[in-house]
Amino acid sequence: MTYRTYVALGDSFTEGVGDHDLTLPNGVRGWADRVAEVLAARAEEVGSSFAYANLAIRGRKLGAVLDEQLEPALAARPDLVTLYAGGNDIMRPRVDVDALVARYDDAVGRLVGTGATVVLFTAFDPAGFPIFAAGRGRFAIYNELVREVAERHGTRLVDFWRMREYREPRMWDVDRLHMSSAGHQRMAIAVLDVLGVAHDLEPLALGEAVVRTPRELRAENLAWARTHAAPWIKRRLTGTSSGDTLSPRYPQPARFGTSSPE
Repeated sequence: MTYRTYVALGDSFTEGVGDHDLTLPNGVRGWADRVAEVLAARAEEVGSSFAYANLAIRGRKLGAVLDEQLEPALAARPDLVTLYAGGNDIMRPRVDVDALVARYDDAVGRLVGTGATVVLFTAFDPAGFPIFAAGRGRFAIYNELVREVAERHGTRLVDFWRMREYREPRMWDVDRLHMSSAGHQRMAIAVLDVLGVAHDLEPLALGEAVVRTPRELRAENLAWARTHAAPWIKRRLTGTSSGDTLSPRYPQPARFGTSSPE
């Protein structure tokens, strides 16, 4: 299968947060860009055109993702769509998971109805992540409902929950909230594999693990809490988002290669 138009919808996961590249819009690259680069090369091999749009913005809850991104995505008439949304909702103190996924289900039905190939994702398993572990049951319920949506509509599914390699801390950025470059690379591989697209991507080398004394680890955890956890919690309490002043990285489908769209 050669895809001609790929549109990525979602939040920070799809925007690429944690995969830093100051030469690119919003200063990030991400798994979706990495997938688009492979798809562009595949299209070029067969003399086909390829265009890519990434509408994702960090911090967006599911309602905002669908309100802001669904109609532009449909208007682009893509033959490939990736959608991850709901993670920022299920990390809030209160959420109706059934109502959340019901709206998600409607959106997926509209996307599938266009004839596009649609890729969905479960949420990651927060076991071992102290700030999220208490909500593990909620994550599990959300994921099972997403699996039902995928089965009902015949979409592809990347089951992030079952990807145990993400229990390795080096797969995550220093904020411990977003995937590192290695994490984004691994996710790109998973997406291409679930699509059945041949590629030569390999997992990035993680480097040597750093062994810390208990005292060093406590100091590191305190620094992380001040620098990353506290601001994240404050944004949740005040209803603000790190993406409030940002725009989509690539708002319209455009040619894409090994650099940004033209």
